Amino acid sequence: MQTLRQAGTVYDGKLTQKVYSVRQINQYIKAMFTQDFLLTRVSVQGEVSNCHYHGSGHIYFSLKDASGTIACVMFVRDRKGLAFKLSDGQQVVVDGNVDVYERDGRYQLYARRIRLDGAGLLYERFLALKQELEEMGMFAREYKKPIPKYVRRLGVVTAKTGAAVRDIITVSRRRSPGIQIILYPAQVQGEGAAESVAEGLRVMDGQNVDVIIVGRGGGSIEDLWAFNEELVARAIFACRTPVISAVGHETDTTIADFVADLRAPTPSAAAELAVADTGALCRQLLDIQLRFARMMSQKAEGQRGRIEQYRLRLHYASPQQRVRDQRQRAADLDERLRRGMQESLQSGKRRMALAIERLRGLSPLEKLAQGYAFVTGEDGKRISSVTQVQAGDELQAYVADGKITAEVLKVERRE
Repeated sequence: MQTLRQAGTVYDGKLTQKVYSVRQINQYIKAMFTQDFLLTRVSVQGEVSNCHYHGSGHIYFSLKDASGTIACVMFVRDRKGLAFKLSDGQQVVVDGNVDVYERDGRYQLYARRIRLDGAGLLYERFLALKQELEEMGMFAREYKKPIPKYVRRLGVVTAKTGAAVRDIITVSRRRSPGIQIILYPAQVQGEGAAESVAEGLRVMDGQNVDVIIVGRGGGSIEDLWAFNEELVARAIFACRTPVISAVGHETDTTIADFVADLRAPTPSAAAELAVADTGALCRQLLDIQLRFARMMSQKAEGQRGRIEQYRLRLHYASPQQRVRDQRQRAADLDERLRRGMQESLQSGKRRMALAIERLRGLSPLEKLAQGYAFVTGEDGKRISSVTQVQAGDELQAYVADGKITAEVLKVERRE
């Protein structure tokens, strides 16, 4: 069979058939999608899978349900309307149009807007309001008021029944038995809850309380939605009294938590943050008192020691003590002088006795008493030699008991 291609027509004898290129087919299908009004503005519900953030900023993902899957893409120019991070497993509603990508010859959903479905829609509203209030500065740290260290009057805005109010009252009175608790029984769930909570905050702000706890127990996002309303957020922000937000359990987070001056993970934790533990404070004060008493005792003991040292120094340095010391010294010197004089006198007596004995041995009277005589001439001069006298001279002889006058009869010289 001879085949001839010409202008896209094939002739094979009797049969004539139109042949199209891949590009033509893809363009034709694309035109069909474009002309279908339903596919130009469509909303598709499904679960996100195969989500991928491209480096260019585009998001590629698939939507699936129990029966099938459709490829999706969101271009970077449309992402400004996406209020959350898209991830696998999310139930979403995608608004956009279905079109054909000519190069691959496959159709896909071009997303212009993506919103979370059901509870996810509420979460989307939560994120949008959070971003809006944050841009307004309502979450700014500089607007946060400090929580008083010691609270005497505690305001509570919550339901009058339920675990939240019981936990707050129990913990507060356990930590501070004398605390005054003022409760505003607000509606915390359902229609009108946001208005009730906001009104409770305004009323409690005028009751001269030290701090306000606003909150409720845990629940779903729908149950906690009153605390995600802008009305409640603005009421918290407008309070002059410090506000502690205690909504839900530890994992629950609401707009009220961001606007409040302090966030507590649970109502019980809020009471612990707001109310000081007076028992622990009393124990701490007692410990400080004991430590202070010990320090004062040690200080006093040290001061007494120093005073005693100063007293002794002053005692030794006082004029009276100096006078007494000088008197004692004078008495000691007087005693030493007396003792020295006595010893000197005794020594002198002994020396004098020796001298007397010596003198006595040399005394002429002693010699005379021994039978010797002292002889003088008529002129009174001592006669010590026979050459000084002659026969017939008159001599005076002194003896122990008197004087003898004698005449020299004879003079003999002895060799």
